[in-house]
Amino acid sequence: MAPDGTLASPAHIAPTTTQAAKSDAQKWVRIMARYRDPSTRRSLTEVAITLLPFLAIWALAWWVSGYSYLAAFALGAVNALFLLRLFAIQHDCGHGALFANRHLSDWTGRVLGVLTLTPYDVWRRTHAAHHGTAGNLDRRGMGDIHTKTVEEYQALSKWGQLRYRLYRNPIVLFGFGPGYLFFLQNRLPLGLMNQRRYWMSAMTTNLSIVVLFGAIWYFGGLAPLLLIALPSILIAATAGMWLFYVQHQFECTQWAPDSDWHMQHAALYGSSYYVLPKVLQWFSANIGIHHVHHVYSRIPFYRLPEVLKDHAELAKINRMNIRESLVNARLHLWDDKTQRLLSFAQARQLYG
Repeated sequence: MAPDGTLASPAHIAPTTTQAAKSDAQKWVRIMARYRDPSTRRSLTEVAITLLPFLAIWALAWWVSGYSYLAAFALGAVNALFLLRLFAIQHDCGHGALFANRHLSDWTGRVLGVLTLTPYDVWRRTHAAHHGTAGNLDRRGMGDIHTKTVEEYQALSKWGQLRYRLYRNPIVLFGFGPGYLFFLQNRLPLGLMNQRRYWMSAMTTNLSIVVLFGAIWYFGGLAPLLLIALPSILIAATAGMWLFYVQHQFECTQWAPDSDWHMQHAALYGSSYYVLPKVLQWFSANIGIHHVHHVYSRIPFYRLPEVLKDHAELAKINRMNIRESLVNARLHLWDDKTQRLLSFAQARQLYG
């Protein structure tokens, strides 16, 4: 979208899914496969330099809470950055990218899932569905932010349109949504309710959370939970929700019906390259390099910058900075005709 609110020029649209475009995307898969091997030492170091400061700040905030509630709250807010990074590391575990040993990746993810309030096996399954269907109009649902086409929205009743408008409202999506997702929705294996494995994942995570929070309450009362845990979880969840949103919800993203959809093409051109300041790039574990991650999810997060360094042309695809990304919160509907994500106002101007 241009600064004046008009649609971007066609030059900014990704190439259509012609055979040549599909071959180009597949070429990148072969190239990126060279970066898939993790270093066990580097991975352990990344876990340590994230988890240990997180625990240290937690302990400091707990001690400080005896003297100043405000200082404890501030430390809890700062610790949200480390909690966000722990979730990003858990995310890599889910892709089998952090360690060559799959069991080590999975158990690291399960332990971190208690801190992030996320049942690891449930999340891994739903996130795999997201990777396998991103940009496919006929397979929307699991692991996605719900997106309707202009035609689907227009076919809704007034009540249905209101419900969708409320869902896509930034206050709901980034205000109430993160708390609902991590405190309530994650407590059940929604979408996988008929499979024992995912019930076990959800319930064992829930039990571990109860034990952990119960111990904190027993030894410290409610203050550590309200002043440290709650702020860090909500801030990290909100930041994570925004990152997930902006990685696929932008004007020139890619959506196509199943007959025209190509996974690698959708991954490369339907995911953003979110350019963040270095410190935020570190705390988000390079997840802003999302188009590369979607094309080859087995690349460890700490190797994603290598891909851009060696292949500078990738840094030009769907590139956006923080200021440019803010406009995406106003986009709500996919338009098949213009191949863009539109705001409600733009859809009304174009189609009445």
